[in-house]
This record gives sequence, C-alpha cells and structure tokens, in this order.
Amino acid sequence: MESVSTARRRSARKAKGDGHLRRAEILQAAERIFVAEGFEGATIRRIAEEVGVSSTALYMHFPDKACILVEICQRVMQELLDRNSQIALRPLDAVNRTRMMLDAYMRWGFAHPNAYQLVFSAAHPLPQGTDATAELAAACYDKFCGVVREIAAEGRLRLGDGDSAAQSLWAACHGVVTLRLSRPNFPWRSEDELIQVTIEGLLSGLTVD
Repeated sequence: MESVSTARRRSARKAKGDGHLRRAEILQAAERIFVAEGFEGATIRRIAEEVGVSSTALYMHFPDKACILVEICQRVMQELLDRNSQIALRPLDAVNRTRMMLDAYMRWGFAHPNAYQLVFSAAHPLPQGTDATAELAAACYDKFCGVVREIAAEGRLRLGDGDSAAQSLWAACHGVVTLRLSRPNFPWRSEDELIQVTIEGLLSGLTVD
C-alpha cells in the first residue's frame, strides 16, 4: 500500500505540460540539499522530490548529481569573476578597488548563503569537470590579488607583500561570512555593520595613505 508521504510527493509533482522545468529550480534545490546533507548524502531522487518532478524528468537536464555540483560551482565563480573584472577596470585607486571587491564578495555571500557555503565552505569531492571551475576560481582570485599587488607596488602596505596581504584580506572576510552563515543564532550586528567594520579595519591596519 502506498504511504501517505509518497502519495503527497507524487501529487506535488509538476504534471506533464505544466511548462518547462527550469534548470534554476534544480540548481537551487540541489544547493540546499548539498549544504544540508552533503554531496554524498544527496541523491537525484531527493533533489527531484524537492523540485516536485520525477527523477526521470530531472535526468533530462542533468545526467548525475556531479554535473549539478559542477554547474553550481561554475555559475558562482563566473559571477564573482565578472564582478571582480568590472571593478578592476574602474578608474579608482587600488585601495578603493580592493575595498569594492571585498564588499561585493561579502555581500554576495550573505545574499546567497546556500551557494556560498557549498562552493567555499562545504567539504565535498571534486567530480569530473571541476578543472574549469578551478580555472574560474583562480581567475577570480587573480583579479583581486592583482589589485592588492598594485597597493604593494605603490609602497602603501604597512607589512607583508601583495600576496600575503591579498590572502589575509580574503581569509578574514571569508571567515566573517562563514561564521555569520553557520551560526545564525549568535547575536550578530547587522550585515552592513559587519562588512564595514571588517573591511575598514583590515584596510586601515594594512595600508597607508
């Protein structure tokens, strides 16, 4: 006899002819499940149930869950790369461009908690196809590091060099975003205040006028 929960899941599924199943629905559901249950714990069936379609329908868009993970990672890194590329080209001094990149990075993380935790915090295996993702991530970081190196070349770093400064800035901002997302019950101050205090504190300590 069919269980009540199974019957409910089937009734919730999108009927044939309801329209195109958007890949974005699958990616958003997969983000939530990968973060909550881990890559190994997630299944195509579980993702399909979350979206409200059959596993067969989901397979029409993605052959396996590794491909879903790869697309999520590539989508995230491409968006961040585009933002860093735009900021890097602005006619502003290097410190201001660094500030803008860090601000964009933290705000993106707070606005997209599932994707951020999946790509930057979750422990998951690297499936086939992540070479392209790694290249995007490297390009994204290179854009950021390149601007920090400009600060160093101008003699405006109090200590360290362009590489150590870039790594420290990124790591510190990542730490704030990760803790804020993973400890939601802590009495955090507003995201705007955290972003401002973090970035201004870091840059004030590392750079000179």
